Amino acid sequence: MATDRLQLQRLELKYFISQETALAVREFVRCYLAIDEFGANKPNLSYAIHSLYLDSDDLRTYWDTINGNKNRYKLRLRYYDDQPGSPVFFELKRRMNDAILKQRGGVRREAVKDLLRGQLPGLEHMLSDNPKHLVAVQNFCRLMFDIRARPKGHVAYSREAWVSTHDNSVRVTMDREVRFEPEFEARLKCPMEHPVWSFEPQVILELKFTGRYPNWFRDLVQTFGLLRTGAAKYADGLFDAGLERFNHRLPLNGHAVRDFSGLSPYGRRARRREATAAMRDFVGD
Repeated sequence: MATDRLQLQRLELKYFISQETALAVREFVRCYLAIDEFGANKPNLSYAIHSLYLDSDDLRTYWDTINGNKNRYKLRLRYYDDQPGSPVFFELKRRMNDAILKQRGGVRREAVKDLLRGQLPGLEHMLSDNPKHLVAVQNFCRLMFDIRARPKGHVAYSREAWVSTHDNSVRVTMDREVRFEPEFEARLKCPMEHPVWSFEPQVILELKFTGRYPNWFRDLVQTFGLLRTGAAKYADGLFDAGLERFNHRLPLNGHAVRDFSGLSPYGRRARRREATAAMRDFVGD
């Protein structure tokens, strides 16, 4: 049985690197870590990850990310293929200051829609009888009900992951082909029809650790001249897909956001700054 590599509490640092640099980072990292078993025999040492993100109609979790709120969370359903018998993981990802905390529980695929409609989670919905997994799904559903969150977007990418051979304290991942597509129901399918590619051709490198910052992480950063950045797959993808397609109930300067056409031709990050500034003017920030 595959080992559970989930780091329940960690710090993580993100960097954008080129495809060429990613190959060099791979050779550097393999001196300290081993390739994750899920990608070991796959092309580019990577496996597919799919996530369906839930949010409120006023996009509360999106705006928490954009505004840099120190204490925030994301709600997502994670799956790795679309086979009928494959599990779906309800994941609650919190940020508390600089720390990342995760809870997740595996749910039977046939139970997902009932839970999203409001049915209370029970052991009959779970893949495991471990009470921690049930508590994780209960916490997920409580927050989902609190903000009336519903499916908003499908994020997919290929992940190359390197892990420690003796504990779960260090993990390095490189995410490629990151794409996003609006999705307003839990189809839980892998193919996308018209995705946006927010980060191409860059690779997202993440250094994740649960304790002391490893000395060799510092060496890696210095060797490749890396600059720390943010890379929010859901938030960037949602914005690139067109913010007006999602939070149509949110008023902006007296009009519904679906009527807002002030998108700048100067690029994604410039457009986000303009939209964020407009919202801050509206709320009096």
